[in-house]
Amino acid sequence: MRELSRRAQGGERRASIRALQWPVLLFAFAHVLAGEPGAITENENEIRIVTPELEAAVRKKGYVTGIAAGSLLDKKTGSRDLGYGLDIVDWIMEPGSDEAYRDKLPGDLPYVFGNAWHGKRPKRSIEGPQICTQAKELAPTVVRGRDFVAVQMSWRYTLAAPGHTPGSTWSQTIVFPAGKRYFISSDRIASVNSSDEMFFRIDMPGHIKHKEGDAFSEIYLSYAVNAPGDGKTPIGKIPSSEFSVNFAPDEKYNYRRDTNPIPKRFIRAYHLRDSKTGQPGPWLAGMTLNPADVYEAWCHQRGYVCFIEEIGGHPVKPGGAGAGGESFGAAFIVGYFDSIEEMEAVYDTYSGKSMLEMTAEGWKLK
Repeated sequence: MRELSRRAQGGERRASIRALQWPVLLFAFAHVLAGEPGAITENENEIRIVTPELEAAVRKKGYVTGIAAGSLLDKKTGSRDLGYGLDIVDWIMEPGSDEAYRDKLPGDLPYVFGNAWHGKRPKRSIEGPQICTQAKELAPTVVRGRDFVAVQMSWRYTLAAPGHTPGSTWSQTIVFPAGKRYFISSDRIASVNSSDEMFFRIDMPGHIKHKEGDAFSEIYLSYAVNAPGDGKTPIGKIPSSEFSVNFAPDEKYNYRRDTNPIPKRFIRAYHLRDSKTGQPGPWLAGMTLNPADVYEAWCHQRGYVCFIEEIGGHPVKPGGAGAGGESFGAAFIVGYFDSIEEMEAVYDTYSGKSMLEMTAEGWKLK
């Protein structure tokens, strides 16, 4: 009898514990359904963001800017990005050659063109160095909102070409909205120099490491035309077999605002697949929300698929170091999608926007 009594009491205790646990579990589950903005952990090297849909890391040291290589995890499929990072930032540039003074340029400012890496078009660096490889350390800040988490960072250029002043500021905002498999970002330059066609260079969405197209099946470029061929018919999708041999940026799949019609949408994406089984995965897309912000963009093979975009290409006047200079940039969406149609629907929701404003109260594309 005493044994039966103890069992009964134990059962009552377990029932009581379960009764206390259920509200907690239901509360947690409700937060997942509502789209929790995410958890953030931070150490001296990186900031890591975890949401119900994504995981991502922002590097504070080493190879910096944007989302760290291989860290953007799509929890729905288990897929990760394939390159050196997403929304990665380089130099401030303009058209023209630096050949007359190249030997006087400091650091990594010399820009050699007329090759398979950079193509034939003459360009030169105004300010540097290349932030991603040479800044070495950034100080990102984290903002938590009601339905988002965000990271902001900036850096002031330290090198300049003759006739220019170092000190222009690059700034980047990355927002992870609750319930989404993508992030929204913005890059801007506040210039202390002037130029008739100033632009800055980024990786968008990011490069693709592969071996004979093993990790992706196709690329989608919303502005693509047949190559080689009539140069008129938009095809968009390009099989991975087209990237088995190196070719220069301006050889094919090159976009220039001065020679190409500005497309309705500016979407660049690659269709992931399992390199071992060949099973298809999601698309990883990078969308520039105002197509007119893109000066030039290429998608070429140089041992990996190189996804470069140049943003700006308009006259810029300096505002002086104290005033921060005239600002220009673009806004982007980067992340995972199950189809091109899904990409287009999301794009059209935010189309035409060039700026991302963010405070603890919320974020807004303008």
